[in-house]
Amino acid sequence: MSKKKLVIVESPTKAKTISRFLDSSYKVMACMGHIRDLPESAKDIPEKYKNKKWKNLGVNIEKNFEPIYCVPNSKSSIIKDLKKELKKSKELILATDEDREGESISWHLQFILQPKVPVKRIVFHEITKMAIESALKNYRSVDKGLVKAQEARRVLDRLVGYTLSPLLWKKITTGLSAGRVQSVAVKLISEREIERMNFIKSLFYGISAELSPKNSKENFLSILHSWKSKKLAISKDFNSKAQLINKKLLHLTEKDSKNLLKTLKKSKWLIKNIEKKPISRSPKPPFITSTLQQEAHSKLGLSPKNTMSVAQKLYEKGLITYMRTDSTHLSQEALRGIKKAVSDIYGKKELVSKTRIYKTKSKGAQEAHEAIRPAGQTFKKPETSGLTGVELKLYKLIWQRTLAVQMKNCEQEQTSLHIKAGEALFQTNGLRIVSPGFYRVYRDQEDNSKILPDLKKGQELKCLKVESKEKQTQAPARYNEASLIQKLEKEGIGRPSTYAPVISTIQDRGYVKKQGKNLAPTFTALAVTKLLSEHLPDYVNLNFTSKMEKALDDMAEGKVPYVKYLNSIYNGKKGLKEQVKQREKTIDSDKSRTLQFPSFKGINFNVGRFGAYITKKQGQKELKSSLPADTFLSDLTLEKLEEIVQIKTKKETAFGIEPKTKKKIFIKTGPFGPYLELEGGEKRTSIPKFLPLESLNLKQALKLLELPKILGLHPKTKKEIKKSIGRFGPYIVHEGDFRSAPRDESFLDLDLKSALKILAQEKRASKKNSSKKAIKEWTHNKQSIQILQGYSPYIKYKNKNYSLAKDTDIKKLDLKSVLQIIDKKADSSKKITKAKRKTTNKKTAKKQKTRTTKSRKK
Repeated sequence: MSKKKLVIVESPTKAKTISRFLDSSYKVMACMGHIRDLPESAKDIPEKYKNKKWKNLGVNIEKNFEPIYCVPNSKSSIIKDLKKELKKSKELILATDEDREGESISWHLQFILQPKVPVKRIVFHEITKMAIESALKNYRSVDKGLVKAQEARRVLDRLVGYTLSPLLWKKITTGLSAGRVQSVAVKLISEREIERMNFIKSLFYGISAELSPKNSKENFLSILHSWKSKKLAISKDFNSKAQLINKKLLHLTEKDSKNLLKTLKKSKWLIKNIEKKPISRSPKPPFITSTLQQEAHSKLGLSPKNTMSVAQKLYEKGLITYMRTDSTHLSQEALRGIKKAVSDIYGKKELVSKTRIYKTKSKGAQEAHEAIRPAGQTFKKPETSGLTGVELKLYKLIWQRTLAVQMKNCEQEQTSLHIKAGEALFQTNGLRIVSPGFYRVYRDQEDNSKILPDLKKGQELKCLKVESKEKQTQAPARYNEASLIQKLEKEGIGRPSTYAPVISTIQDRGYVKKQGKNLAPTFTALAVTKLLSEHLPDYVNLNFTSKMEKALDDMAEGKVPYVKYLNSIYNGKKGLKEQVKQREKTIDSDKSRTLQFPSFKGINFNVGRFGAYITKKQGQKELKSSLPADTFLSDLTLEKLEEIVQIKTKKETAFGIEPKTKKKIFIKTGPFGPYLELEGGEKRTSIPKFLPLESLNLKQALKLLELPKILGLHPKTKKEIKKSIGRFGPYIVHEGDFRSAPRDESFLDLDLKSALKILAQEKRASKKNSSKKAIKEWTHNKQSIQILQGYSPYIKYKNKNYSLAKDTDIKKLDLKSVLQIIDKKADSSKKITKAKRKTTNKKTAKKQKTRTTKSRKK
């Protein structure tokens, strides 16, 4: 039997796709990502380094910043299998991704496997037959420059993170982390929140008129632009302190608007001028990593992490080019593919006359060498791609944007009407599409076209309605995931591979919480930003961090020496190590945990082990009150804070007496808002939002303390029906079937009869699942069995989900095979539960035995 050529890639999906393009002389295997990395914890550090001062860093700072690499336990069996296969092979082909991370994985594979056969490094930016064949012909050796650049990033991130984080543990609270990009992202979000808190709203008035040509039913809206040749101030003309920036503008007040309305109602409305001008809109460049993340967030509601996860699958299936890139370049092959697709679907006439060439604007573009686009020369249409769910949506987005870049401009005509009414000048803008061009396939913004009636200069108009409206300026919006990536990219901070993990990390670490789609900083984030800004400003400075990023890029090209650069950052009097050492002595822990803001005089915000709380002096006393977990700085007012303090004051005085136990009832506040507590802390229940604290009475409090309450037995099942209040509000439950209950005072009196009516109603699908269409569906024992598409296909049966193996062929699944999968998964689940019970029983028995032994000794 002749020896094969061993090809190693990162994932099974990628291996499966590549195998389709190779003959039987190749064997493709997956290494499952990095096989070596820096130690995650103290237990991973090799024994010979455990007595070193720098052991916790995992970097030998005494020997040219040499990283200490470890093989995780989970990778031992993979390495064993790869070594076994390599012994039977005549050649080793390293086919990991083409960026720094991929190059690093290949280098580590070569180091660990120690091959005695020829080694070839191949790279490709798409998994197609042509790309694989070309890569095999144009192989090279591992690029040590790229490896060193990746290693430098990893080492620098470790030095910064593992040196700053312990300082935060000591000065603020345990479990916090800092990072080269992470801390800058947290600072940006925190600064925006403080901007919002300090923002003072400006009130102003605007006037609009509904107009129509005489003897016509075509109405249109017009907005007051100026009065007595003085232009009206609008939102953008006020600063954050509620001051008018340009004093020459007219700040229309309520009184002014009322007087003006009286005048306008008597005025004659004439078209003073009509201006028409052509607008030619060009398509945006093809996707790079950051713009794909932003557009997927905006149009599909996907987080950057989910976008990258789906894009990775599309790449590994051979449907798109490599998804970690900051280059907008399109190859000749791509341009041919675009032109063919546009010609076939829309006709050659829709192609742009001169091929558009896009230049990369991103600082230090270093990743892959082409934009994200459909793979190959012939792009698969979304409807024939075989994709479903979110994979189909993302592929369609990429396909549409790619075709748009070589289509004609969208030609539009803008019409501006200037309408005179006495000394007032109104303005209306209309927009119509003359030729859609690339809009046929892709719209990068909402349709804002507005067709106006056919009008002439000097024409008299009929005023159907004229009204004034109070308006107010809006505080700057919080960052969302897309706008944060946009800001980081603009500042040259981070790279395509870092955005998604950084945004996930700052949420996982509790620095940021989602408010709708926006990112709101916690008080911990504000405290950490304050400490770093005051004591180690460089490490949250945009310019300093951007220069660091540039130096790392230059290192890949050999322009910056590895050791010299790391030494300048970490060692010396101005180095990070010495700075942290000095600051540790001078930083006051209590001050670091305390935040003060001019807007809230006399109130201190504090970060504690169990969350944020406020302190306020009341006479000789200092009151402490926990802040609910969903409280954010810019949403607070003095009134809200006073209410929180009042709840704390009431804690000292009993709200009432529980008649059965004769125990006192107290109102308290915790991380999840106000709650009732029975004396001794034996019973607690949250106070729902539909019961305002100021109007809460004892009768309502007693009904809340009954929760969770058994309403009775279901007539058919003879099982209990309960009502209670959970994280998402009031509910009733019967045999694991949870239903939402009325979110008002009537819930307190909800009885068995009402509960049975709710249970009898058809259960509404959750927002998450309501739009999901079954790929396949059967009925078994009068119950529906569905194959649904999440991030991967799964089975849904009796309100339970059962995952499917990655290589499952959905088309071949029938009812019998699906039931076998369900039975197998159910048996496995029972065995795990049984094993857990057995372990728990053993532990309990062991504890009881220990207690008995101790009591005997006594």
